[in-house]
Amino acid sequence: MENDNTVLLNPPLFALDKDAPLHYAGEICGFRVHNGPGGSSSAQFEAVVLDRSTGEGLVRSKEPLDCESQKEHSFTIQAYDCGEGPDGTNSKKSHKATVHVRVNDVNEFSPVFVERRYEASVPEGRLFDRIVRVEAVDADCSPQYSQICFYDIITPNVPFTIDNDGNIKNTEPLDSKRQRVHSFWVTAFDCGKNRAQADAQVIVTVKPSCKPGWIGWTKRLEYTPGSGSIPLFPNLHLETCEETVWNIQATVELQTGHIGKGCDRDSYSDRSVRRLCGAVRGEVDLLPPPSPASNWTAAVPTLPSSDSSLVFSFNGSTHVAVVPDSIASAVSGDHFTLQLWMRRGGASTQPPANQARASRKEEETIICSTVKNDDSYSHYSLSVHGCRLSLFYWPDVSTARPVKFLWKLEQVCDSEWHHLSLSVQFPSVTLYVDGVTFDPALIHDNGAIPNPAPHQRLVIGACWEPEEKPKDIVNNTMPESKDTVKFVSGYKGLLSGVTVRPGNVEPHSVVECLYACREGLDFGDLETLGSGMKVHVNPSQSVLVLEGDDIESFNRAVQQVTYRNSLRFATPGVRPLKLTTSLRCFSEESCLSLRQLEGYLVVLQPDAPQISLSGVGPHLARPAAEFEGPQGVPLFPELRIVCSLSHAVNTAAQGMEGGALMSDAVAHTLDGCEVQPLGEELNPEREELLVDMEALKERGLDIINTTAYIAITGAESISVYEDVLRSIRYRLAKGSARFERRFRLSCSEMNGRYTSNELTLEVNFLHSLDSLYHPSHLLASQQQFLHPSHHTGELSGHTLPNPHRNSVVPGAATVIIMVCVGFLVVMVILGVFRIRSIHRRSEGAGGGGKEGSNQWDDSALTIIVNPMETYENRMGIAPDMEECDDEEEVVDSPDDTSDDQRIIIKKEGRDSAPRRY
Repeated sequence: MENDNTVLLNPPLFALDKDAPLHYAGEICGFRVHNGPGGSSSAQFEAVVLDRSTGEGLVRSKEPLDCESQKEHSFTIQAYDCGEGPDGTNSKKSHKATVHVRVNDVNEFSPVFVERRYEASVPEGRLFDRIVRVEAVDADCSPQYSQICFYDIITPNVPFTIDNDGNIKNTEPLDSKRQRVHSFWVTAFDCGKNRAQADAQVIVTVKPSCKPGWIGWTKRLEYTPGSGSIPLFPNLHLETCEETVWNIQATVELQTGHIGKGCDRDSYSDRSVRRLCGAVRGEVDLLPPPSPASNWTAAVPTLPSSDSSLVFSFNGSTHVAVVPDSIASAVSGDHFTLQLWMRRGGASTQPPANQARASRKEEETIICSTVKNDDSYSHYSLSVHGCRLSLFYWPDVSTARPVKFLWKLEQVCDSEWHHLSLSVQFPSVTLYVDGVTFDPALIHDNGAIPNPAPHQRLVIGACWEPEEKPKDIVNNTMPESKDTVKFVSGYKGLLSGVTVRPGNVEPHSVVECLYACREGLDFGDLETLGSGMKVHVNPSQSVLVLEGDDIESFNRAVQQVTYRNSLRFATPGVRPLKLTTSLRCFSEESCLSLRQLEGYLVVLQPDAPQISLSGVGPHLARPAAEFEGPQGVPLFPELRIVCSLSHAVNTAAQGMEGGALMSDAVAHTLDGCEVQPLGEELNPEREELLVDMEALKERGLDIINTTAYIAITGAESISVYEDVLRSIRYRLAKGSARFERRFRLSCSEMNGRYTSNELTLEVNFLHSLDSLYHPSHLLASQQQFLHPSHHTGELSGHTLPNPHRNSVVPGAATVIIMVCVGFLVVMVILGVFRIRSIHRRSEGAGGGGKEGSNQWDDSALTIIVNPMETYENRMGIAPDMEECDDEEEVVDSPDDTSDDQRIIIKKEGRDSAPRRY
């Protein structure tokens, strides 16, 4: 046993000698201890003889044994007899016996904790199987005393428990608001019931409940037009609740499908956008707005669009546009560029999947063209079939086989707007879809496809074939026939901006510009992108994908995702936002799954530009002879166009109360101006508006010149429009001059989204006195005077020409003056006659007071006649009139009901003097 010198052997130590019972020779005199077979030292042990006759012995240690130092000892022992005499002569030895000594342990050590302090953090609101594990050890060598039999929490009233293995768990859900940190003490006992020398402290921190997902998401964002780029998620970061992930992928989607053709573009017509992008001129619009000049699109219904384009809807059967032969022949040749916007499926929401598949099993033709080239006919057709786009091209319809170019595109069947640009330089064909190039697959063997009929025809929305196929087909070619045709392979969907430009193909830069969105998703600074991060943006900049493996780098990258809109006048409205996240963990079973986040970006209403037309007086008076000249008279020689932005400013910082509106002059691009005659339309036999057509063509502007209006369209600068409008002249035929003609001028930009003020100009024709004295002129002047409501134009502000021998005055004013003077002479004669009559009556009365008192006292009567009043009113001259007193009476002339002349009768009293008007 430990700390005891006696070694208890089992079996006991005995040595026997066969010479017994002989004295000495049969007795055991001693034992010798030798090292064991394993080299164990025997120095610690000794053996003594207890009984020489019986050979009983005892093994004992020379010093105390320690189990913790060595639990077992092994050595050999050998006995020897006493020999032949007392001196041990001729003593004999026994064989060696092996002795194994195992030291018994005593519980001399107490348990000791591996750590003096244990800490753990757990989220609130959950029950855990194990929060933390404490561990204690015992230095005793035996299992009985070295094992820890149980642990105990010695701090009372804590919501925790501990098992015999040292695992600590909570007995109730923890609440971080009620208690954030729990601290308690634990102890340990070995199987000998020795308590630990020192207790251990356990600290459990309760964290608020952790929900894996994005933190800092803002559902509603606002964008002020003109702000450039703004971050979409400045405070967003991903919380994985300590879950280890090795790949993160986030997809940000900006939904702009409800805005025009998919994003905010320049609000100009497709023709103006082509000009702004630097496209080569000469394109032919195959789907123009319906008008008397382009009536082949009248049968195709149009849909409203939030942008400037005109959208045509095709139903696959009755909606077909047949382009006139005169236009079809202008786009012939084997070098051309076809551009269009398309959307499969119509304007309503997408049909069910089965219905959509069924409706797209058949081929749908977008454009089908057969044109004559010298002595032969060429044919091409652009069709969609499922998710495939195909171009059939016959260089000559008399050949046996066409060439088919085929593309498999997801864009063809996703029911979204897409821009297609097909550049044909046969045998080379290049397709751009949304500005991205796609290479075709060539198919030369197309089976038994009948060649088109050799008849020139260009159809949009379907293809055509003769109603009845002729019987005399020679060499697989149908002869030219002008019988009725039927339309087949109708297109179901929307088309817009279908143009063809013969000649050289468009450069790639122009195609990209035509499709380029002015709004979209972007990434702030690629140089700050962390290692292992990837960013991908689709061509329309509506989808941005981030991918990485480090959460911190990923959070920094997400915060640099921005929205940009370079349009000065962005389309206001809502842009829905979506954020989809995919996580990949080391343990796929327990990997986190994050829900999709949805929000929206609100583009605020931009500051509206104010287009101001000025520099033109309300009247333009010129001699009629100038209007009858070969060049006519310019209507707007001093026109000025100014465009400004009005926006609110904070005047409080400037020491003023309230707010104010500031107007900043900006350089803009107009896209149209209109000059319209008011009243009757222009009579082509008597009058016309002259426009410099060469100047318009040089500047790339279009004009619509009718008797009702003149419209000049095209995106150009304000200075160009000023020059063009200043050159517009008004010309009259000989002898067609009237007294007045009114015109109205207005301009607009961004396809009529913003309009200018309406500038009204009244043109007055000045006639000479010689012409007025002519009976026909005099009659016309009298009619003008008798019916003033027909021509109410004012001549104020006219700059009359310098006087000469035949002075020029307005004809109506001359007649008025003559009538007024005649009326004045009559009134003067009547007044003189009445005065003389009164004077004679007063003399005959002889001063009789009673009779005289009965007479009307008109000594203070004053008759005032203003012969120029009507002329002043006609000329727009505002005389300096004052209010009359209450005693004033106005008597209208019975011969003039139009108040052109008035007689004012005033009773003078006291010191009042007569007022003249």
